[in-house]
Amino acid sequence: MMNYRSDVPRIRLFKNDFLERFTVISPAAFAVTWTIFLGVAVYASWGVASVGVSLALVAAGVLIWTLFEYVMHRFIFHLKFKSEWGQKLIFIAHGNHHSMPGDPYRNIMPPLVSVVISCAVWLLFVELIGKPGSVLFLGFGIGYVVYDVTHYACHQLPMRGKILGALRKHHIRHHHAKEEGNFAITAIVWDRMFGTYIQKKTRA
Repeated sequence: MMNYRSDVPRIRLFKNDFLERFTVISPAAFAVTWTIFLGVAVYASWGVASVGVSLALVAAGVLIWTLFEYVMHRFIFHLKFKSEWGQKLIFIAHGNHHSMPGDPYRNIMPPLVSVVISCAVWLLFVELIGKPGSVLFLGFGIGYVVYDVTHYACHQLPMRGKILGALRKHHIRHHHAKEEGNFAITAIVWDRMFGTYIQKKTRA
């Protein structure tokens, strides 16, 4: 069984060891998974549109990802269910990260979730605009990888510098100032646009 070691205590999500192994992923496994997956997306995108159109579609895909990231985090990961089943579901999906934000193997979305969702989005894009949908998805996938790398870095790396420091501060305040705010990870503009930007350093 895959057993990722960590100095940080880990919350067990499933009693079953087989299920539990799919809730964690190492940075190395993430890199291999997404290098392969994006490589397939590049292959599927090659030659389906002109260079200019392809660049525009990739840029659009990245932009769509940033909004998708915000919407998922705000409206799905922070859903407030009244039922015990619903509360357990949200805890498995995201609540455990708030309870133990320092676990390096849960700072990245496991492939069972990220790859499945990405495949669904890819199929949707192709259904909507045909073969160029693969190019649009390539941008979406790149946006996702940047997001997960940024999220991992926010919790595990110093992130020095004006831009990286601002991203880290923005996300850490989501954890330690007010969970109902600062939902964006890579595009702070969405929090400003939708009125969920927070600056306070202490929990509200």
